[in-house]
Amino acid sequence: MTMRPDPTFHASPKLAMEAPAENFAYTLLLSPDFSKPDALAVIDVKPGSPTYSQIVHTVTMPNKGDEFHHFGWNACSSALSPLAGHAFIERRYLIIPGLRSSRIYIIDTKPDPTKAKIHKIIEPEEVFKKTGYSRPHTIHCGPDGIYVSTLGGGGKDGTNGPPGVFIMDCETFEVLGRWEIDRGPQTLHYDFWWNLPRDYMVTSEWALPPQFENGIVPEDLLSNKYGHRLHFWDLRARRNVQTIDLGANHQMALEVRPAHDPVREYGFVGVVVDTTNLEASIWTWWREGGKFHAEKTATIPPEPAPKEQLPPLLQGFGAVPPLVTDIDLSMDDRFLYVSCWGTGEMRQYDVSDPRKPKLAGSVHIGGIARRTPHPNGKTFAAGPQMVEISRDGRRVYWTNSLYSTWDDQFYPDGVPGVEVMANVGRNGGLELDKDYFVSFPDGYRAHQIRLEGGDCSTDSFCYPSV
Repeated sequence: MTMRPDPTFHASPKLAMEAPAENFAYTLLLSPDFSKPDALAVIDVKPGSPTYSQIVHTVTMPNKGDEFHHFGWNACSSALSPLAGHAFIERRYLIIPGLRSSRIYIIDTKPDPTKAKIHKIIEPEEVFKKTGYSRPHTIHCGPDGIYVSTLGGGGKDGTNGPPGVFIMDCETFEVLGRWEIDRGPQTLHYDFWWNLPRDYMVTSEWALPPQFENGIVPEDLLSNKYGHRLHFWDLRARRNVQTIDLGANHQMALEVRPAHDPVREYGFVGVVVDTTNLEASIWTWWREGGKFHAEKTATIPPEPAPKEQLPPLLQGFGAVPPLVTDIDLSMDDRFLYVSCWGTGEMRQYDVSDPRKPKLAGSVHIGGIARRTPHPNGKTFAAGPQMVEISRDGRRVYWTNSLYSTWDDQFYPDGVPGVEVMANVGRNGGLELDKDYFVSFPDGYRAHQIRLEGGDCSTDSFCYPSV
């Protein structure tokens, strides 16, 4: 613990954008066949460095079969909230859950990211015993601890009770217990985020473990049995206050991205696929008159493709769905980035008017049918997936793996782990950086990225920008 707030905690989004650029990126590596342990790669992202775009350190875990997916910091700008009890904690530890194993690793990045090491391992039995949940998924650091969303309830297959959110102590990393007091109609889970001063949380839905662990279940998808609702919560009372159904055909409402400036009471959610036409969509939600509202504000059509270019799963459709698997919002709330994992496109929308997104930039790389190579000529298998934006909004990083069994269904030729970066123009527009191309060791796939000093996917700001 420091004697003053961590300098990487910024009271407002504007102050965060003015902070120094990132020097390192942390990327999760998973072994899809579980033949070796998953790992954390530390990458040099300093332009001009002799090791730029190279792995400079790897933390290999002692267990196999964890299936790393999402991760986050132990503490962030939310510690500056007037309600915080940990204002002087450091942003030091990365919290990495194993989605398949329910094991959680605490990684210490101090005193040097190139010497990062395992600090503590929380075994799944502790998670099960204290929460009744399984399959920990998303990590967000809050003013009072570490919040962890889960995709499974109890029991071997994770269907004994609904999944939810639990809390960990941000200093001892002890699992404290369930967050929800009154969950209302919430029975599925995926992502969550909040507006701290406005005192609300929003959560989304994907599926229960039997619907994703062995791959997508086509019968369940076509029967609209995956998640399609948003839930809004009183953050302090920990109770569900409203649920919005986006429509059963809007399958898999995944990543939620509230505006960073707490004055702005709106946000976005990406929907993977519309089962009536294979299109993907972006929805805007907002609060007005004491109620939350949501509407579809952007759609992305499927791309026709000959049968021989399609995996067996899609051959009966004659088209490639965009499959929006991740979205991310720049710190100034101006640009929304949308990963189209199926068609191999990263889209940039100007969301200055949040209910009227305008396409401002696009790059193609990979894709089921397109298979567009990187500008350096190298192959990029699969499509843009987990996306991370630098604090100043000038660089956008992404990887290419979704989830091991889903990778195999949509990209049966394989998904070698790759990470790329695009530069962003002052007024929008994207261009892939020819010099930034990270190839990971054989047998590993690359999933989520976190940036040194925090980024716009791990910070919750307490004060408005001026």
